[in-house]
Amino acid sequence: MAKLLVTGGAGFIGANFVRYWRRQHPSDAVIVLDALTYAGNRANLDGLDGVDFVHADIRDEARVCDLLRSGVDTLVHFAAESHVDRSIHGPDAFIDTNVVGTHSLLKAARKVWLDEGAGRPHRFHHVSTDEVYGSLGPADPAFHEATPYAPNSPYSASKAASDHLVRAYHHTYGLQVTTTNCSNNYGPYQFPEKLIPLFLINALHGRPLPIYGDGMNVRDWLYVEDHCRGIELVLAGGRIGETYNIGGGEELPNMVVIDTLCAAVDAAFAADPDLARRFPDAPAAAGRASASLKTYVTDRPGHDRRYAIDETKIRGELGYRAAHGFEQRFAETLAWYLANEPWWRAVMDGSYKSWVERNYATR
Repeated sequence: MAKLLVTGGAGFIGANFVRYWRRQHPSDAVIVLDALTYAGNRANLDGLDGVDFVHADIRDEARVCDLLRSGVDTLVHFAAESHVDRSIHGPDAFIDTNVVGTHSLLKAARKVWLDEGAGRPHRFHHVSTDEVYGSLGPADPAFHEATPYAPNSPYSASKAASDHLVRAYHHTYGLQVTTTNCSNNYGPYQFPEKLIPLFLINALHGRPLPIYGDGMNVRDWLYVEDHCRGIELVLAGGRIGETYNIGGGEELPNMVVIDTLCAAVDAAFAADPDLARRFPDAPAAAGRASASLKTYVTDRPGHDRRYAIDETKIRGELGYRAAHGFEQRFAETLAWYLANEPWWRAVMDGSYKSWVERNYATR
């Protein structure tokens, strides 16, 4: 029986990981540590047994030390500011959380697991992003674990710094660490500032679908449960001190994702007449195409053109493969948002709506 501390466990990926872990490892104890900033939502953990929730900041080193002393042997670190647009408008929070916060966790782990714990077995797993590698040209090979770092936004720079700190604590102090760098996640419980939930909810309300530049920026799309399974494999069999890239194997331009979303919304309305009653402002409610809402806006400053993941290492060493393709998993994601309207209405308060209108967020 393991005891996990999951930071950021009330956020999108963290909450999905906690749910996945409870299904796969029901005998393990799980503590969720989350500051419940705008994207953290206690409701993301509703209905889960065997999870202790602690409302605290990862920069509270003393609190983290106390939690680690309770028998925690595995720390899975999701907590992060993660939205590129927000990092452009307000980078300070990204340095505070992603750099200072990660360092605070590392100091606590070193103190409890090494200085006090005489080197007992432990794992500090750090969850990072493919954005630390920069931007690829159309013909460039996909990112692999030895790709030089070249972050281009305050967000990706802050994550790159945290990656380096984790590596340094392993090489300098012997902390038992692993790191994963993932591609674009999507799925249930994603805060509606990212492309898929934002565009879906906008389409349901007849609001513009704001497309940066020409809409041809390419991302590797990773269903969140596949990401969670990849982390599970790394925790079980990953080599200490190593980094593993986790991708979805679906390298798609944003415009393809948007067109897929629009067509899926139209098909859902055609199949379920009750959706027109629930969302009367949607073009699909009147038989019009959701694609009519597409609106081109000024591109994001420094917008990376293409990301792609080479997952040869995690596939060869640990047997990882994405379980299903984008088409199936996107359909499941759409169905989840249509079935969980109270959830996304609750998280979209007035201040958030105002922010979206000002910034047209679309990672």
